[in-house]
Amino acid sequence: MENLFAYGSLREEEVQKTVFGRILKGVPEKLSGYAVKEIQIEEEFGIETYPIIVPTEDNEDSIHGIVYELTLEELSLSDTYEGNSYTRIEVPLQSKQMVWAYSAKV
Repeated sequence: MENLFAYGSLREEEVQKTVFGRILKGVPEKLSGYAVKEIQIEEEFGIETYPIIVPTEDNEDSIHGIVYELTLEELSLSDTYEGNSYTRIEVPLQSKQMVWAYSAKV
């Protein structure tokens, strides 16, 4: 099993049902040293704005999210859902647990 830190639309039940075919159960967590910014992505019907995490090197900055346990297949499904503008990175949570999260593709 893999752990994924979600801070955006993957926390929404309707998105989870669409992407994974089920509603995920998660645990609230905090990611320090990162901030949420916005990126613009060209979609089929125009430009949309989405959240993205970026490192700040300042532990005062933090993001509250939820950690979900996923299978490798579900993690691959979340990669597809996030698309080409995001990349999956490993980040340390406040609990010292290392998990996956999506950040801006460099």
